[in-house]
Amino acid sequence: MPNITGLTLGGISWTPEFVTAINQDDCIGCGRCYKVCPRDVLDLIEKVTDDDDEGDDDGDASVMTLKNAKDCIGCGACNRVCPKKCYSYAPSPALA
Repeated sequence: MPNITGLTLGGISWTPEFVTAINQDDCIGCGRCYKVCPRDVLDLIEKVTDDDDEGDDDGDASVMTLKNAKDCIGCGACNRVCPKKCYSYAPSPALA
């Protein structure tokens, strides 16, 4: 099945790649990607840790998650502003 494609203003074929995952181990929860996303695809949530030691200095650690991945338009703005390059992308098959 062919991927979704579009044309640039100059008539060049372009295949957008849509966000498929966020590496939450690398994410620092800075929120830059959240601010630039034009489609409300992302959400900042409290980071879940395996150990619940009282002496942790994690405080209010946050991490980005995909809230509405199907609303992604493939612009890639999130990855361009991400200092840790946490995003994974893939083209999407065209709908029949």
